[in-house]
Order: sequence, then structure tokens, then C-alpha cells
Amino acid sequence: MKNKKFTYRTLLCLALLFSYSCGIEKYIPEGEQLYTGATLDINSESEFQDGKEVKSELINLIEPNPNTKLLGMKPALFFHYKAQREKPGFLYKFLNKSFGEEPVYFSDVNPERVEELILNRLDNNGFFYSQSESETVIDEKFASVNYSAKLPAPYVLENYNLESDTLPMYKEIEKMLPETALKKGDRFDLDLLKAERARLNNALKQKGFYNSQEDLLIFEADTNQYKNRKFDLFLRLKKDVPSRASIPYKIDSITVYPNYSIEGDTLPFTKENVTQVDSIDFIQNELYFKPELLESYLLFNEGDLYDANTSKQTSSRLSALGSYKYVNIQYTELDTTATDGNGGTLAADIYLAPLTKRSIRAELQAVSRSNGYTGPGILLSHTNRNVFNGGETFSVSADFSYELQLSNSDSNLSSIAGGLSADLIIPRSIPFSPSRFKYAVPKTKISLGIDFLQRSDLFTLSSVNSSFGYTWKENQYVYHTLDPISINYSRLSNVTDEFQAILDDNEYLSQSFEQRFIAGLLYSFTYDEVSNLSKEKPIYFSTNFDLAGNALSLFSGGSSTIFGSEYAQYAKVDADLRLYLRWQKERTLVSRLYAGWGVPYGNSTTLPFVKQFYSGGPYSVRAFDIRSIGPGNFLPDTDDDTTDYYDQSGNLKLEANVEYRFPLFSYLKGAFFVDAGNVWLTGDYSSLIEDESTSTSSVSLFTDGKFEKDWLSEVAAGVGFGVRLDIQSFVIRLDLASPLRIPYLEENNRWNVPFFGNADNNMTLNFAIGYPF
Repeated sequence: MKNKKFTYRTLLCLALLFSYSCGIEKYIPEGEQLYTGATLDINSESEFQDGKEVKSELINLIEPNPNTKLLGMKPALFFHYKAQREKPGFLYKFLNKSFGEEPVYFSDVNPERVEELILNRLDNNGFFYSQSESETVIDEKFASVNYSAKLPAPYVLENYNLESDTLPMYKEIEKMLPETALKKGDRFDLDLLKAERARLNNALKQKGFYNSQEDLLIFEADTNQYKNRKFDLFLRLKKDVPSRASIPYKIDSITVYPNYSIEGDTLPFTKENVTQVDSIDFIQNELYFKPELLESYLLFNEGDLYDANTSKQTSSRLSALGSYKYVNIQYTELDTTATDGNGGTLAADIYLAPLTKRSIRAELQAVSRSNGYTGPGILLSHTNRNVFNGGETFSVSADFSYELQLSNSDSNLSSIAGGLSADLIIPRSIPFSPSRFKYAVPKTKISLGIDFLQRSDLFTLSSVNSSFGYTWKENQYVYHTLDPISINYSRLSNVTDEFQAILDDNEYLSQSFEQRFIAGLLYSFTYDEVSNLSKEKPIYFSTNFDLAGNALSLFSGGSSTIFGSEYAQYAKVDADLRLYLRWQKERTLVSRLYAGWGVPYGNSTTLPFVKQFYSGGPYSVRAFDIRSIGPGNFLPDTDDDTTDYYDQSGNLKLEANVEYRFPLFSYLKGAFFVDAGNVWLTGDYSSLIEDESTSTSSVSLFTDGKFEKDWLSEVAAGVGFGVRLDIQSFVIRLDLASPLRIPYLEENNRWNVPFFGNADNNMTLNFAIGYPF
């Protein structure tokens, strides 16, 4: 009853707040009218293509925009007015800071200027001799403007031709014209002409025309040949073009300075410091980078035509080596006359300034893991760059942490974790040549590590892992990782009676810990537009494929063990899709879909413990503790003393999230979110269910956790809000969430009123480092 009263009072306060936001007339200063917006009416003599796009383009010219409305009201403007009072109070200061807007008055509007913009844009779109008018509607406190435009039929393209000339640039342009986007019947469009000019200039710079510029290309439209609204388009070079701009250039020489100092002078050519590889001169006082290896990263050679794209790609490849902080490719014109008909020549000088060769780093960390464990940690690392004079990076790191499972308020679990690892990154794909990869050269990575994890009063888990694989970028957004060799061996020790009781009572968990040897292939694909801040609707997609045990099955002769340890056989795949919608003031709406499925086979009946899916926690369905939901509608025996150890997992996972992010104060951000998902079991566990030695808890797990056609009724859901301290991409996050749907309750009793319902653990506070997705 108290919760209902509280809800009613909250709704009443919100209703009063919005009713007050309707009455903003009294805040408008004397002599001012609040601008309420504008309309645009378009009258055209004839039908034409892209009518909606043209109108949308014209509407975008109407300025300024009026104050935003919500359900016919202007709450953002109301918050601003309230915050201007002598004593506005904390609430209105906060609302104005987060959502408030400055008022837009009619005195800020210039209808004549908008009319000029409309006419100019219509001319640019081929509607020459258009007319534009405006009518102002004003009452005591409000004002609006009605714009109208009268459009004649647009001019359309009949022919697109290139003027003839003997300059080499004309010959190249003639070859490029068939690829134009300009077609007969197209409406005159200045933006299309600019795009065509940019296309031609970019193509010329890839054909040797080092001094080509867009403004050298001139378009002329001729309407005199037609009585109706048609035009011929002619392309030519502007008059008095310098000869150096109209001829192609070849690369006459290439000089590389692998150990260049920004402060120092360029080294002279001497026999002692010059090494020549395939006509390329490498100048360095002492060997810093092996010339024969560095040469393979250059995409152009002596005698090649200058190509701006190839030059840019070469610079990117050299930067990606990880050995240089500064890469600069400079071209010097040697011959600007085309006396022999072959054009001019260029000297290419490549200056490479190395990074510091060795570095030591120590970090104090706040560790927040996906399983809910949080605590302090320390990381020590040593890095040696260009260790074998071929751009190789060798690093050794050691870490140690002490963590508590804060997300589970009923648990006293803690852990001590540590490890030692060594990585060798080679900036080329062994055994493939770098020249085969145009955008970026794959890196070969060899890793070896030792880790241990001690869970208080439960167990100690030690592991050794090693991998050999490749990472590479296909283009600006696509990233690949391939580990054809990935090995992990784990050993469970110091098992307490409490944890042994958990294993005895959970056949699924017990079998997953028995698979101590994992060897297989890993591949991941990532498409990521999020880092491009200019995109308003970026997309992120990643998928991972994990296949283990096939090669070991051959080596072991069909045995389920190798080197005395049972090995795992399974195939696992997952996919993560995120859609972002960005707009003003750092506001972002993020939606996410995740699906993962693992199938054990051969000598495995379950996935290994470290490969299983789980749900709940600060990076999943935040209204539930880590690993506290699933599989399906399974509910552990609450009378069992071991239930503090949450380990509810499965081999199938489905999850969806929506989060709205917005700024609060400076580095402090806020968020509202909705999460949904669960894990399930797939496969045939009938033999275990029918086995009389299988515990009652395990039978319940296999039956309640099975993925069936009514899976949607077993989806857990929650809502919440959070605050995040975001300092230059270092994020400390607090999210408070509450269940909306609880899958392990009776089917007709699974819905819950968030924060005010009667469900157990109706609020969960999540502390984490970084954004959830």
C-alpha cells in the first residue's frame, strides 16, 4: 500500500510539473514574442524526381529552430525560465543543466535571409528563376512564419562532354568520364557537380598528377541549344593552367631514414651509412631497422607514377609497425617540364622517428571483472620495441589483484588472482609477405602465460596458456583475429568440502571442471564504426568462432585424454550487434543484441567451465546478480548452504539491451537502461536424468534449463538508471537496476513492478569499470 501511495504521489508531481510547463507566457519578456516555428509550402509547375529530398533540404535552411516540444509543451524552456530566478533551487538548476534550452524569440528570426537561402539553394538544384515569399503571424506572446516557394520546371542534363586539348591531363580525364555518376535526364545539381570534380581530381592524383587541384576543373552549362529546360555540360581546365599542374609525375628516387631524429640533421650520403635494396636508399648511422624488412612495407617503387592513395597507405603501414612515433613522406619536384613527353619526376624522402626503445610501466588498478568481482590490483610491465631490428615488440607483464564479489550482496566470496605473461608481436604475417596486404600488414603474435586464481573457502585454479596467431585490419572499420593454435591447460586444486559438495550436487558443473585441456582454433571478426565520431548512426558488429579438440582427437588416437588429462571437444559461436544513435550534447541511444551457442561433442558432454555462457551482472542483465539467473527457469535449492556460490550457466545465451546516455555535469554522465536475456541448455541429457545417481538438483537443472519453444516466457528483464564518471575514456560506473520480469518464479507471477514491487532483491547496485557495451 505504501508503495502505491508513493507511486501516485510521484505521478502527481510529474503531472503538476508538466502543467506548469504549459504556462510559460508569463515568463516571456515585454516586447518579445516566442518563436514557435515555420511552415514551408512548395508549388511546382511540374513533377520532378527527388521532390521529398529537395523539400527536406529547403526546410533545413529555415533558421533558427524553435524550442523543442514534448506532448505539446515546452518543458526544456520551462526549466530554463525557472533556473533564472534569484533562488531557483537545486532541482531546477539540475534540470536546466541537463535538459534546459535558451528561449528563441521572433527578434532572432530573419525571414528575408531565409528567403535568400531558399532561392540560392533552388538555383543550385536547377530551379532557376524561382520565387520565394514569407508571411509572419504574430499575436501578443507568440510568432511564427509561413514560407512559400514557387518552382518552375528544373533544367535537366542532355549531354556531358569534355573539351578537346593536347595536354596529358585531358587524355586521362577522357578515360575517366565513362565512370561518371552524371546521366542524361539528371536535374542540374551543384552538389553532384562538386562530387564529380572531386572524383576526377582524386583519380588524377592516383595517375601521377601530383599538382592536380579541384579548382583547376571548370564546368560550363549551355542552355542555348534548347527551347525547353535542357542543358549541355562541358568540362575543361581553367585558363593559364601551369604546366606543372597538367602533367603526370614519376618517382625518380626513394630515400628512407629509418632512425631519423626530428631535432637532428639529415645524414649525408656515404658508403658507411647507405644501404640499397631494390634501388631504394636506406640511410642510418647504425643498424636500427633491417632495410630488407622495411622495404616490404613500401607500396611504391622507383619508376612508378605518383599515387596519393598508395602514399597514404604506405604511411599508415609504417605507422602501424609500432616502432615509430613520427612518419613523414615528402616529395620534391625534380623536373617540371614535359620535354620528353614523359612528364615530371619526384624524389620521395621517408622520415621515420623511432619511439623510445624500452619502457617500464607500473599501474595501480581498480579491477572490475565481468563475473562481478571487484577490487584493487597492480600491473607491472616491461616493453622492448624493435627487439630484433625488424619492428618486433617483446613485452613481459605481471599482475596481482584481490577482489570481492560486490554485486552479490549475500555472498562473502573473495579471490586472489595473479599471472605472468610474455608476448612477442612481429609486424608481419609469418610466413606471408607484407606486400600481399594493401591496407595494413597482419601482425603475428606469440603468447605464453601462467595464471592462478584462489577463491576463498572454495578452490584454487591454476592454468597455463599459449597461442600463436594473427591480427590485421582489412580497412578502417574491419578487424580480424585468427589464432590457429590456442592451448590452455588448467588444474583444479585445494578443493574444499564446501565446493566438493557443490560439484557433487551439480553434475553439469562437475563435468565442466573435468575438462582441463583445451586446444583449438579461435577466429573473431569485428566491424566497428563507433570510433568515427562524425557518424551519427554508427554500427558495431562482432562475431567469434571457437573450435577445440579436433586435432587432439587425431593425435590421441581417439582417446578422450592426452598427456593424462581429459581434453575438451566443442564448437562455439557468438555474435554481438550494437546500433548507436547520436545527437547534440553527447546524447546517445544504444541498442544491443547478443546471441551465443556452444555445442559439445565427441568425448565432451558439457562446455568447459571457462567457455560457458552466463547471465546477470554489471555487463549483462543488471537487475540480477552475476550468474544468478538461468538456465531457463531453474531455481537453486535455497535451503542449500552452498548457494552463495553462484554458477548458473548454459551453452546458449540470448540477450538484448537498450541504454540512453546523457551528460550531467562536466565528466559526470547519466543513463537509463532496459536489459533482457537468459541462458539455456541444449542437447540430450536424458541419460543423466534417468540415472538414479544423478542428484535431484541436477535433474531439476537439466529439465528446467532446457531450451524449448516457450523460451520467450523464461527471459529475464530489468530496468534501471546509472551514473558514470568518464574522464578521457576511463569510466567508473554505478548502475542501480530492478527486475521487471523474473523467470524462476511461477509462470503467472513473473512480472514485477520495478523498485516498488515485492520481489526479493528488488534493487541491485552494480559497480564496474567501463561502459557495459
